[in-house]
Amino acid sequence: MSSSPAENGITYASAGVDVEAGDRAVELMKDAVKATHNSSVLGGVGGFAGLFDVSRLLTYRKPLLATSTDGVGTKVAIAQAMDIHDTIGFDLVGMVVDDIVVVGAEPLYMTDYIACGKVVPERIADIVRGIAAACSVAGTALVGGETAEHPGLLGEHEYDVAGAATGVVEADALLGPERVKAGDVVIGMASSGLHSNGYSLVRRVINHAGWELDRQVSELGRTLGEELLEPTRVYAADCLDLTRTFPVNSGKGINGFSHVTGGGLAANLARVLPQGLLATVDRNTWELPAIFKLVSELGNVPLADLERTLNLGVGMIAIASPEAADAAVARLNERGLPSWVMGTVAEDTGAFTGTVDYVQGAKGVDGGAVRLVGQYA
Repeated sequence: MSSSPAENGITYASAGVDVEAGDRAVELMKDAVKATHNSSVLGGVGGFAGLFDVSRLLTYRKPLLATSTDGVGTKVAIAQAMDIHDTIGFDLVGMVVDDIVVVGAEPLYMTDYIACGKVVPERIADIVRGIAAACSVAGTALVGGETAEHPGLLGEHEYDVAGAATGVVEADALLGPERVKAGDVVIGMASSGLHSNGYSLVRRVINHAGWELDRQVSELGRTLGEELLEPTRVYAADCLDLTRTFPVNSGKGINGFSHVTGGGLAANLARVLPQGLLATVDRNTWELPAIFKLVSELGNVPLADLERTLNLGVGMIAIASPEAADAAVARLNERGLPSWVMGTVAEDTGAFTGTVDYVQGAKGVDGGAVRLVGQYA
């Protein structure tokens, strides 16, 4: 039997893609995007490509470009369940630009990508407004993006977000393992909560406990959903302020950073240490925030699993020369970012190799080692 053509013809809209809705979303978001633009951004919103004037790089002796890309992970499921979409952008921007500052680079511009089952203009605009607000905090221009409607692949209320950014650093100011030396001091910077890693574990624990997102939790001082949706803290501006105040080339400055994301504190810190050095981090120097205690208790999650999955209250780490450490901590606290000395770097004698709290190398990097000691305050 031959198939007959559709009575009224098949259109893109009848296939599930609403081009006009996409246009409306752009109209709703464009003012927020423009607010991130500086004099280096050329053109407006809606071009095929974002343009950024890099004439300033002519003043560099040897500029190195740094790039990073990431997403938000299953935290988007919390945003969708709560129908709150204007904070998830902070999670996206934080995951991207704070990887760039780890090498000492200034994130110049960013682009985003949103895939959804159905374009709801207000929802898409809320997501992008959050991205733009976070870019403003980071001092990064949002120069372009894409929204793709994928009916049949994603549900009507489902979406995912991703982004990429480019930054620049002077070659002789590049941070990395080769900068870190024995005697350096490890500085912790407080996270705002779970950030955007480990949500598959967290959601599994919550579901196992039978807790709903609207449950008021006294330990948290708010609902569970509000806590889980707390935006990621964006560290870029604070880290760049440190590198400018305590330059690496001074010999008494900031020698490295580690962004504590998937894999936890020890694994991410080990990535930025050279072979032969050991960072000893004292758990007793900070108290676990309530949400991490809650996840641990509700799911009876082993400490080792918590430590290699969640940030446990530390979102970024600085490694400083001993002469700069106290002043760097004071500087961060003055900027409103709770920070403290949490450990030191020394030669790795091999005495702790193979012990439960010892991590050497991670994520394909055969770097230094980290040892966690003590109990959380």
